[in-house]
Amino acid sequence: MNKRNFIAGAALALATLAAAPAMAQEVKARMGHVFAANSPMDQAAQEFAKLVGERTKGKIAITIFPASQLGGEMAQARELSRGSLEMALLNPGSLAGLNPLLDIHYLPYIATDFKAVDAIFYNPKGVLQTTLRETLNKQGIETLGFFELEFRAVTNSSRPVEKPADLKGLKLRVPGSAAIKTFFEDAGTQVVVMPFPELFTALQQKTVDGQDNGASITYESRLFETQKYMTLTNHVYAMGTVASSSKFWSKLSDADKKVLTDTAAEVTKKQIKKNRQMNAEFLQKIESGGIKLIRPSAQAMAEFEKVGQGVWEKLSTTYGADRIAALRQEAAAARK
Repeated sequence: MNKRNFIAGAALALATLAAAPAMAQEVKARMGHVFAANSPMDQAAQEFAKLVGERTKGKIAITIFPASQLGGEMAQARELSRGSLEMALLNPGSLAGLNPLLDIHYLPYIATDFKAVDAIFYNPKGVLQTTLRETLNKQGIETLGFFELEFRAVTNSSRPVEKPADLKGLKLRVPGSAAIKTFFEDAGTQVVVMPFPELFTALQQKTVDGQDNGASITYESRLFETQKYMTLTNHVYAMGTVASSSKFWSKLSDADKKVLTDTAAEVTKKQIKKNRQMNAEFLQKIESGGIKLIRPSAQAMAEFEKVGQGVWEKLSTTYGADRIAALRQEAAAARK
């Protein structure tokens, strides 16, 4: 081979390499989350990693880091934004510090049953998913899918909470959400915002009297061990996102992106179904652990909802009057 042919061949080889599919070599990705190991969310994450590995024939290897091993949700979200973490399961409602719009789905009493939840929260073209996807994208985070957390409840170690007036004076930990914070402030509680990883110790040491999470998180994270009462207020329905760093996402081929989004859709659908089946089991386990379960009367629930509607009015400028109006329409249609 003469020199000219050698140079031409080398140039062709370099061009071929440059044109090869992005990230053709094995890709190692970390996926973090704050949920307990072997919880429904962790099981979904493990299944997601397994299926992605199989469907990409081992090209994408995802390692799961549960139980806040990579920090709280805000810390993980910031790492996603920077591109120093590849993937995470996130609760956008805990990320309002990045953008106030990220807790719009925490407005009280958007939905009061799963039929309405499915129509509003899991509508890809609805106000909630559209707002969350667009807002996270501006933070350098891609949304691959949405999974279920649960209807939130109120637990505390001081006294039974049967109506809004019983909340007055209680010191409750809440996430960094304007919607939840305003709801409890309007009900007369002393709200304390703190990261989830600090919550168990705060409850144990009675730095706070109680908290607001549903049956799954309250049981799986052993929060019930520090509490005496659990009131099923269902004041907020929470969903989470299967999230990827935009930086990581941009390096994937279109085929690999499709594998990840299709797998996320499949796994989250199963997770939602399983989560609802297990809710009753978690409540039973919490009650067996010595917690008194309180189911408010219809009159009391109406009082809770009245407090919640005041939050919608107060935060209309935060979330945008047009979004609030559109969300009201969706909620009204879902309840028919």
